[in-house]
Amino acid sequence: MTTSSNSAEEIAQKIRSLKNQLTGLQEDVRFTSLRDRIEDLQTTVNNLDQEIANLRARGYVFNKGLETQAKDFAQQWRTLQPGVTRQIEEQAKLLGTSLRPIENQITQLAARVQNPSTARPLLNRVEAAISTLEGNISAAEKSIQGMFDQLKAQVNELVARLARADWMLTEISEATFQLLSAEAGIVAVKAVWVKGGKERKDDPEGVLFLTDQRLIFEQKEKVATKKVLFITTEKKLVQQLLWQCPVALVEEIKTEKQGMLKNEDHLDINLASGAPYPSVHVHIWGDCETWRTLIKRAKSKDFDKDRAIPISAADVEKVKSAPESCSACGATVDQVVLRGMDSITCNYCGHVMRL
Repeated sequence: MTTSSNSAEEIAQKIRSLKNQLTGLQEDVRFTSLRDRIEDLQTTVNNLDQEIANLRARGYVFNKGLETQAKDFAQQWRTLQPGVTRQIEEQAKLLGTSLRPIENQITQLAARVQNPSTARPLLNRVEAAISTLEGNISAAEKSIQGMFDQLKAQVNELVARLARADWMLTEISEATFQLLSAEAGIVAVKAVWVKGGKERKDDPEGVLFLTDQRLIFEQKEKVATKKVLFITTEKKLVQQLLWQCPVALVEEIKTEKQGMLKNEDHLDINLASGAPYPSVHVHIWGDCETWRTLIKRAKSKDFDKDRAIPISAADVEKVKSAPESCSACGATVDQVVLRGMDSITCNYCGHVMRL
């Protein structure tokens, strides 16, 4: 093959590449991807009210400011949207005028493919024009995105919070235990109960729940029931409540990052007398410092101030008027009385006292 043929083939390959770039630019100059993201944001903002209402209906009573926050986001978007749309249309029109000369030059290039000496200077000009246009499109998109970036980040953070609440409510609805009538879930996380000093493969895996009154761990995992040549062929779901403890009995919470990369979050929770264990250690799929803060807030009843649905005065009074001693044997009632309890059982004689 001659040098001239090689050069012609090289030019032809570059023209094909430029045509592919041109196809992408025709999409980019219309800001198709940006328009899609804006449409997604608008849909998300418009749906926030209903998403929150659905969570409330399913029993999520905390974060009383959610409804106000959703309305604020909707108002902010109504204010921003006209300007964002106007900028997109103006920039699309302006940048579109830069696209047409490039389209014409690529057509001219195709006609010169067999004459590399005349094609190469035009090829260089087209490549430079495309590079310039790509930079202008990127700058325009970044500028438009900056008009609503802050709102989008705030909306995404709220959506993530709602998703965590939704997951918790689903796990509660599927649990083998029930919450008390005046108890509400705050947060839940995938976790492993580390029963010894070091995590083992046979430690139970499940969900750690934090309510406004209790810490609860439920095992929920698929375990192998049949193996062939060390390969699991059959599994079954094991789901059972393993322990629960009033948050009032939490004395100290230590956090620790474990693993080679220090990316495993662990909680070591010391418990007071009356709890099922002196301490529990859990490896959680969440931030351990955040969980320590949440547990401490639950213990101090701080979440009671952040309820969208207030606590019933009757439930509060029932706890206040709970007996301090057993009506049968006179022993001191040393257990924590939780809102929603209908009765307590004497730890000494077993007598059941109605509340």
